[in-house]
Amino acid sequence: MPHQEARKHWSIVEYLAETVKNPNIHIRGRNSYYSNAWTGSFEDSVVRYLYGDEYSLAAWESQWPVDQLHIGDYVCIGAEAVILMGGNHTHRTDWFSLYPFVETIAEAYVGKGDTVIGDGAWIGMRAMIMPGLTIGEGAVIASGAIVTKDVAPYTIVAGNPAKPVRQRFPSATVEAVLALEIYQWDKAKFDALKPQLCGDDFDALATAARQYDAR
Repeated sequence: MPHQEARKHWSIVEYLAETVKNPNIHIRGRNSYYSNAWTGSFEDSVVRYLYGDEYSLAAWESQWPVDQLHIGDYVCIGAEAVILMGGNHTHRTDWFSLYPFVETIAEAYVGKGDTVIGDGAWIGMRAMIMPGLTIGEGAVIASGAIVTKDVAPYTIVAGNPAKPVRQRFPSATVEAVLALEIYQWDKAKFDALKPQLCGDDFDALATAARQYDAR
């Protein structure tokens, strides 16, 4: 019987912890997902120019340290998003020729550093994240945004280049939520406090957290 490819639909997602094999992609937790209905897998379609896929591992050895991709827990990645990594940074703008000649490829490479996508972030459909950036906890990247700078926690950015639209909550609330370290909680506590996490009453969340810890 011929192999039947898994059905794809916009309501079916790919859980990264179950599928990612590249040793240079680091997934924290079990809940982050990619909406892969209209593309290939997360590794095949979203992550670009990152050494460590099946072909590159078999075909050559990297001549430079490989920039890493770190993705937190509960991250939502929309369809056709792109995360650019460092494997193709061999076009030196400070040289007269941008061309990546083989004999000077090692000198031409300029790393951008690791890319970090914080816990609870949401990357919209067809958004693009440039290399070496940090997307803060709970940040929202609007559909079609081109992100060229770090994004602060719980901030919504949009446009090309992406710019802050607004914070999701007042600054004091953002600081207080970050202090709770909700994505560091064990699963039992996180699940128990889902009713408060799925709301906007910080006092109720903080109180529930204290009560849980005092049990």
